[in-house]
Amino acid sequence: MLKKIDDFIRDIQLASIEKSEDKAAEVEKFRVKYLGKKGVINDLFEQFKTVPNDQKKEIGQALNRLKNAAMDKIEEFKNNVIQTSEQTESGMDLTMPTDYSELGSRHVLSVVLNEITEIFSRIGFTVAESVEIEDDWHLFSALNFPPDHPARDMQDTFFVEKEEGRQEVALRTHTSSVQVRVMENNKPPIRIIAPGRVFRNEAISARAHCIFHQVEGLYVDKKVTFADLKQTLLYFAKEMFGEQTKIRLRPSYFPFTEPSAEMDISCNICGGKGCNICKGTGWLEILGCGMVDPNVLEACGIDSKEYSGFALGMGVERMAMLKYQIRDLRLYFENDLRFLRQFEAVI
Repeated sequence: MLKKIDDFIRDIQLASIEKSEDKAAEVEKFRVKYLGKKGVINDLFEQFKTVPNDQKKEIGQALNRLKNAAMDKIEEFKNNVIQTSEQTESGMDLTMPTDYSELGSRHVLSVVLNEITEIFSRIGFTVAESVEIEDDWHLFSALNFPPDHPARDMQDTFFVEKEEGRQEVALRTHTSSVQVRVMENNKPPIRIIAPGRVFRNEAISARAHCIFHQVEGLYVDKKVTFADLKQTLLYFAKEMFGEQTKIRLRPSYFPFTEPSAEMDISCNICGGKGCNICKGTGWLEILGCGMVDPNVLEACGIDSKEYSGFALGMGVERMAMLKYQIRDLRLYFENDLRFLRQFEAVI
């Protein structure tokens, strides 16, 4: 009898109504089979009356397990019927796998920044990073900024409230401060790029923002020349914007480089023929550069008579604007999914 009970329990556990067209009828059929007046369990209880007294305890417990198993299975079937009914009414199949939310992707600025980093890494540049709140020495003085330079004025820089007896500090306006820290703590040869977020007190518009990202490069070694700078810039432009890209260098001024230049690339929209993007000139300005001023080298503890170097700096937002023809840099910060999803295929 124990074997018969165990067989019934196993059958109950394996029972299913998933493939049944009329699940409610199948549940009732199952209930009658096991719990009906003429069902399996009632029949076994009738047989139980004839069981020897020394076996009644063991068989009685087995019968109770069988009854509980049947009742639990019926309850499971009823829940299945209710769920199926709800799915039919709502048009939903709750047995389907969960519809997971879409995975995010990298921001277009991260895509461009990673591409810039990768290009420079191929020619031996490593990444250097530092703090975003800087003191006056690393932000201005060591970079040869005169005491009356406009960049020290409140209209350009977010100054942090000064504590008595301490240097004036501010949110960094450029990542050149990273170059200073690297030169102070390392002996040449130095070949680094300094990517990072910078801050300037400017009105937010389609062409300007108070927060943006820069990548600055620095190479210091013996006998570094302007020709090295030019070849590095040409290599970068071709890798970033295509092999057909041309560059030109125009004289400019920066406190920390001498001589200094602005670099333009041939317009990648019109191919240099002239359009509204390049204002008919065929050229687009993308970065500033120059030979590191000897005063900067000396301020950082590097002998300017033995070593020379070049520096360059570019805005990541501008690079992305040129590469993907983005007209309004405010879009970078608004988290508009319609804008961000355009670059999923780029990643």
